[in-house]
Amino acid sequence: MSKNFNKSLTRRRFLGRGAMAVSAVALPYYIPAAALGRGGAVAPSERIVMGGIGLGGRGSYDLSVLLPQPDVQWVAVCDVRKGTRVAAKNLVDSQYGNKDCAVYGDMRQLLAERTDVDAVLIATGDRWHALASVLAMRAGKDVYCEKPACLTMAQGQMVVETARRYARVYQTGAQRLSEPNHVFAIEMARSGRLGPVHTVYADCRWRDGLRQDWLPAEPEPPQDELDWDLFLGPCPWRPYNAGYLNSGWYHFHDFATDVAMWGAHTVAQALAGLDMTNVSSIEFEYAGPDATMLTRLSNGVKLVLFRVAGSVWEPSNYWHGACGERFEGPDGWVAAADGYTKPDVSAPALLQEFRNVVSAYTTRTQRPLNHVRDFLDCIRSRRPTVANPDVMYRSMCICLAADICEQLKRNLKFDLRKAEFMGDEPANRLRARAMRAPYMV
Repeated sequence: MSKNFNKSLTRRRFLGRGAMAVSAVALPYYIPAAALGRGGAVAPSERIVMGGIGLGGRGSYDLSVLLPQPDVQWVAVCDVRKGTRVAAKNLVDSQYGNKDCAVYGDMRQLLAERTDVDAVLIATGDRWHALASVLAMRAGKDVYCEKPACLTMAQGQMVVETARRYARVYQTGAQRLSEPNHVFAIEMARSGRLGPVHTVYADCRWRDGLRQDWLPAEPEPPQDELDWDLFLGPCPWRPYNAGYLNSGWYHFHDFATDVAMWGAHTVAQALAGLDMTNVSSIEFEYAGPDATMLTRLSNGVKLVLFRVAGSVWEPSNYWHGACGERFEGPDGWVAAADGYTKPDVSAPALLQEFRNVVSAYTTRTQRPLNHVRDFLDCIRSRRPTVANPDVMYRSMCICLAADICEQLKRNLKFDLRKAEFMGDEPANRLRARAMRAPYMV
């Protein structure tokens, strides 16, 4: 596959048209309109060829959203669990009415063999997100990766550098950046309609620490049913236990992050409404194990990482629902979260601008209000996505710095441009984790 996707499409288009021309002269038979790209269909030579890696849970949802896209052709699925990869194959085959979807248990095999694949969906467990993204981009694939996109700052930087070096399109799954209610809230702050924003709240469902222990050993299932070594990937070796499966890993430090689990969404949403170009550093104030964390940006804005305890989703003073953000300025405030029919505002007059604000955003950015559609459009145009590597890295650095602040139980000052703590070597050592061989880059 050519590194330049546009050239690749042009070559396919040329070869496809040449083949059709020869056929038309030699055998004048009926060709379905869909095969020619007529009637609203996309010709096979113009489709984005995709594969999926890690398709249980959230991955199965992402697959169901991407499959109906008219300009996408799914050809391969991969998962370390046999049941999951078979289910994904069945879903793809059902969509196309055939049995053509290839199945892989090891993503490295898919990336090496499928030179026809243009882009991959990565929805593995969090420990694999950064490594799988790097391997895929090195193999010439564009990447849609679920969040949180990395477990450490070092991994996030690795994703940014790889995307830049290999000229790959990358979108992280912070889908609320493409949803109208959140777009409205972000644009109200960004455009100055609230006046100079002084305080921003981000809904962070902290879990009050992750487990540092590991589960006792149980007999491993057959490798064809579950490749346990691949399941673990770059994280420390742990004996097999069924308790890690079906998102059980989510509660262990070996496999996951704390603030970034939800902050990967909401911090990105909060930052999108601010002018971050003049922000050089951020101060984190440790307030105790059960308290909301206040951070101060160098431009004077307060970013509040709001702690939501346990399964409670009702911080009623700021928003209702989950994954919310709120912007406050001298001229009013606006908030949005999941489940809203319309954003919350300090005065009804602000909401009267909803259609104009959202329309101005789509006109200015030329982006659809659809996250996977933005990814696919950017594959063709080769421009950065709305949740591009830089957006991912900046928001993840803040989330991971908050984790480190919690871990060390003291205030920290973080240089946002250098991605390092200022004058604090113990904190800086926590910006990376060892990656287990051979799962390292």
